[in-house]
Amino acid sequence: MTTPTPLLRGLYVITDDKLSGPHVLNHVQQALEGGASIVQYRNKTGQAAIKEMTARSLLELCRTYRAPLIINDDLKLAARIGADGVHLGQTDASLIEARQHLGSQAIIGVTCHASLSLAKQAQERGADYVAFGRFFNSATKPEAPPAPLQLLSQARRELAVPICAIGGITIDSAPVLLESGADLLAIIHGVFGQKDITLAANQFASLWPDR
Repeated sequence: MTTPTPLLRGLYVITDDKLSGPHVLNHVQQALEGGASIVQYRNKTGQAAIKEMTARSLLELCRTYRAPLIINDDLKLAARIGADGVHLGQTDASLIEARQHLGSQAIIGVTCHASLSLAKQAQERGADYVAFGRFFNSATKPEAPPAPLQLLSQARRELAVPICAIGGITIDSAPVLLESGADLLAIIHGVFGQKDITLAANQFASLWPDR
């Protein structure tokens, strides 16, 4: 079993246009101040021009904090702005296509829901990390099928790539996910839905004391 690269461990914050809206840059900066390791820009409602402008500003911000910026779903946007990577759902562009567009150094993650077979397939095709979830009730995707905790333990035994857990994670439920094998915790409401974003991010980031 290979050891996940240090880059792909820690708090992985994902933006939400409903939570952050026009304050997304400020909110992301607060999360980075609190110790977020990776930022994913996820915006399902914005106009293309505004999304690109925001993504470029986020990329500049993330460069300041030496944190990679991942673009959710939109491979063309990720390539256009020179983002650090892209996160792909099962109905998005193929991993092979993403690698061709973004290059060998890009971080490419793949949503695998609760399927170890999808994760193995993604690993074989060159994914840099795989994401499982939802593990708890999710305000962002309440309809998503649940994933069992034992999936993380099995994935830790059978996969070499870093493992990301997502879905309704709170500071109280986070430790069991790490103990079960997760390297990354993808958080939306647990950080951006809190009154003190920096404090919330810091509480999660402290779960990886060696970072």
